[in-house]
Amino acid sequence: MSDPVYQRVRQNPKFQALVQKRGRLALVLSLIVLVSYYALMMAVAFAPDALRTPVGQGSAISIGFPIAAVIIVISWLLTGVYSYFANGEFEDLNNQIVAESER
Repeated sequence: MSDPVYQRVRQNPKFQALVQKRGRLALVLSLIVLVSYYALMMAVAFAPDALRTPVGQGSAISIGFPIAAVIIVISWLLTGVYSYFANGEFEDLNNQIVAESER
């Protein structure tokens, strides 16, 4: 860890920007997933009758099932959003940092 390359990487302003952007994106996406999941868990705990309501007249499916499914799909989509940034902007910044640090 005392290699001069590591020191140059850490001192590079682009590295600091990468760390901040990646951390901010991860925090926002994590909060979206956690808030939606825990909101569902709170509804299960404190308003189970609302989730027990059928989707339609005579339907066997309650409203809780599609809500839970949407939360799962949102989690998958947010994983795709993170992958988009990780393979795009973040990878470009990373490649620039590596190229500048090897000199």
